[in-house]
Amino acid sequence: MNFMKKKKSYTEVYAIGQHIGMSAHKAKRVIDQIRGRFYEETLRILELMPFEICYPIFKLVYSAAANASRNIESNKSNLIISKAEVNEGGTLKKFKPRARGRSYPIKRRTCHITIVLKDISLYEYAEYKDYNDI
Repeated sequence: MNFMKKKKSYTEVYAIGQHIGMSAHKAKRVIDQIRGRFYEETLRILELMPFEICYPIFKLVYSAAANASRNIESNKSNLIISKAEVNEGGTLKKFKPRARGRSYPIKRRTCHITIVLKDISLYEYAEYKDYNDI
């Protein structure tokens, strides 16, 4: 009789950044580039991209990797970004005075970013043979 067993049941760690001062549309173009890549490759990509949103995403990926090394004792070279999503946050609304006593609305948009890292070394299955049930 063959049994398939995981090494550990806890294989994913995450980091959430809320109320980041950038629109979700601008963050999505960076998140789409890093989804599904290895941790070290992601850090290199984020350092070289010329967008302002790269620094908060860099901090989130780094934080998620620190969570992985502490919580599931994982090696950072085995981490892969399994899920990265951007949602719209709250909108700060202000009014700017314009000509003839009118006002113009200014919307300061924010976003929430979630980064989920998965340890791919924990998905190796081992086969166990039970010789007592022959």
